[in-house]
Amino acid sequence: MAWFSSSCLRIVSLQRNSSRVIGWSISSPRQISSISWYQVNHKGKGGKTTGKSVLCFGFPLSIFFIVINEFCERFSYYGMKAVLTLYFSRFLHWEDNFATAIYHTFVALCYLTPILGAIIADSWLGKFKTILYLSIVYAIGQAVLSVGSINDLTDHNQDGSPDTIAVNIALSIVGLILIAFGTGGIKPCVSAFGGDQFEDDQEKQRGTFFSLFYLSINAGSLLSTLITPIIRASECGIHTKQECYPLAFGVPAILMAVALVVFVIGSRMYKKVKPQGNVMLQFSKCVGFAIKNRFRHRSKEFPKREHWLDWASEKYDKRLIAQIKMVLRVLFLYIPLPMFWAVFDQQGSRWTLQATTMNGDFGFHIQPDQMQIVNPILIVVMVPVVDSLVYPLIKKCKLNFTPLKKMTVGMFLGSLAFVAAALVQVQIDKTYPVFPAAEQTQIKLINLGAVPATVKFQPQLQTVDVAPNKETGYLTFETSKLQSLDIISAYQNKTEDLKLHGGQRYTLAFKWIPPHINSTWREDNVTSKPNDGKSLVRFINNFNFTVNVTMDDIVFGELDPLSVSNYSAVPHPGWSYTIRASVPQYNCTAGSKEFGYGAVYTISLDDCVENKLIITHFEDIAPNTVHMAWQIPQYFLLTCAEVLFSVTGLEFSYSQAPSNMKAVLQAGWLLTVAVGNIIVLIVAGVSAIQKQASMQAVGVL
Repeated sequence: MAWFSSSCLRIVSLQRNSSRVIGWSISSPRQISSISWYQVNHKGKGGKTTGKSVLCFGFPLSIFFIVINEFCERFSYYGMKAVLTLYFSRFLHWEDNFATAIYHTFVALCYLTPILGAIIADSWLGKFKTILYLSIVYAIGQAVLSVGSINDLTDHNQDGSPDTIAVNIALSIVGLILIAFGTGGIKPCVSAFGGDQFEDDQEKQRGTFFSLFYLSINAGSLLSTLITPIIRASECGIHTKQECYPLAFGVPAILMAVALVVFVIGSRMYKKVKPQGNVMLQFSKCVGFAIKNRFRHRSKEFPKREHWLDWASEKYDKRLIAQIKMVLRVLFLYIPLPMFWAVFDQQGSRWTLQATTMNGDFGFHIQPDQMQIVNPILIVVMVPVVDSLVYPLIKKCKLNFTPLKKMTVGMFLGSLAFVAAALVQVQIDKTYPVFPAAEQTQIKLINLGAVPATVKFQPQLQTVDVAPNKETGYLTFETSKLQSLDIISAYQNKTEDLKLHGGQRYTLAFKWIPPHINSTWREDNVTSKPNDGKSLVRFINNFNFTVNVTMDDIVFGELDPLSVSNYSAVPHPGWSYTIRASVPQYNCTAGSKEFGYGAVYTISLDDCVENKLIITHFEDIAPNTVHMAWQIPQYFLLTCAEVLFSVTGLEFSYSQAPSNMKAVLQAGWLLTVAVGNIIVLIVAGVSAIQKQASMQAVGVL
């Protein structure tokens, strides 16, 4: 038994009988999402093959095409999947719960379709044609998804937003369905097809092939999870520059096309085993017949049988029935497995969304969707540590750490991972700004003058003192009670009648300019904390004349005295920018402070001394202060759970099942992953419905 770094997989054994060699490999669903099995029939036993076997360094040359194909395909899949949740929430502007539900619907479909792919390959088309045809479907799906993410596709008025977002949604959904059928359909076929390329006396070479095969899986997934979020974070577009989802999906589409071309190039070298029937169909037919026959003979006049499967004995062999009984006992142990996958697969949805509200400054900027790479990195470290250190130490302590106990501990650690995630979320929630309810209004006061001021909200609601060149936080009032306010500064008084809207934030900037108090109102139009990690900034002109304002390449235009610009996104949080205020006679410049992640700023342009601009920064919304590094403990716990639960569970299943029923357990295992994702989408869907209902109730009130 050997472990392969960074894949949480093992080739458990090679078992022989008189007619075939059956190999079994165990992998984390993060990497291959299936249990691969293959059959190589001996000559004269009905397993006809076609294709020439060309050797290179003792290996069939065809396997190198298969390994390269797998690298490109895994890069394509994991690269696309890494940015998918943020694509839903940021580009399609879906609410977080709905984005989570659709994401897990897609993942569930990816785990249901391998069963279909295995049946097609073993019963009709064979592995080669199944891989070829479904890879074409796969590549088309990636291309359709990439096209659907083009912002300018229906942006006829060139305002930066699609005029018909339904077109983008339709293309995206079609693309994802094609991808799910493609990646799921070829999942049980590729590694098995690689196993078919070897003769019975090439067990050593076959083992080396699986090492290379799964190394290519991990190389593709690791690189894509690292690279595609960087591509996504870059900006592209014809009319407006936005996050580059077309390229983030386009690169995986190109890699999938390369995978297809490489696979086709090696077609003449492949050994192609003819389809010989699928054991899952036999299993299903036998179970179905037993249930049907038992229902027909449900009357008391028919004697009971020892086991309900014995009702299939009229049609099926007793040996097959006994084997199915053994499999059902193992499948019964699979009942709690979906709950683990419901936890595990939220790395790509809930945890990624959580990371968008955190500080990604590690000395360099980490994208929220790049945090998913922590899991495979930890796998690389932990698999050898657990195999060579932890398990032997437990054995020396004479502790009976059985497979079921390992799985139980794995489930417990998986639960602890989400406890850790919840604790992190509690700290994040503490940093969230409180926005006004529908019947409330929030007002922020900025005193741009050189003398103190007092603001009285009428009728006798609140009195606030504001120091020179200072701000208050947002003050919350019931909209219906707020009628007017008085600004008192330097013995001058200014009264303003208020007609404000509920559920909105406003900024009131004022200053005493002898002999009057001048003021300006601004509806902030920011109803949530920026969730893309970027910051927003705007400017107030505190000069007594009009100035033209720029910040590096961002143009804010001309601002009259006491006027306020619109918010603009800061492209790179953590950077400092050059702010320029210019008039025909001279230019004044100043360096901004480093903008935080997820913050909103107002910058006052106060004075110019020897061409040096004097500015004041005001925080409308504080930056993200909880660091992304606090997600590492939850990833660590979940990775420990994966090592104990996933690998052990598959090994235990393998040891308990008959050799010709491995594929049935493969189907059962994949089905638990799919059911786990269905649980998440149901929970997310219910949450979305409850939120929508509460919003409608508020609207009715």
